Amino acid sequence: MAISHVTDQTFSTEMKEGLVLVDFWAPWCGPCKMIAPVLEEIDGEMGDKVRIIKLNVDENAGTAGKFGVMSIPTLILFKDGVAVDKVIGFNPKEALTEIISKHM
Repeated sequence: MAISHVTDQTFSTEMKEGLVLVDFWAPWCGPCKMIAPVLEEIDGEMGDKVRIIKLNVDENAGTAGKFGVMSIPTLILFKDGVAVDKVIGFNPKEALTEIISKHM
């Protein structure tokens, strides 16, 4: 699957079912740019098990605030609409795939 972008308006619809990893990011954020290719790799390898979506915090402050996002990148893993894990800052691919795998 391809990584998609969501907004405050579409966020809750995207979270309803399955495993969803949300990347809270902004275009000016250096570590966000570093993690983007890692997320592309994970999507290529695990895309049938987890959906990855991105939410620009500059344009969608409501959702970021609701989940207490204070630093970016923040990755929150949702399972059937419930936040089950959270990672702040850049993390290597292996660490992220391990977090995803433990919630499958």
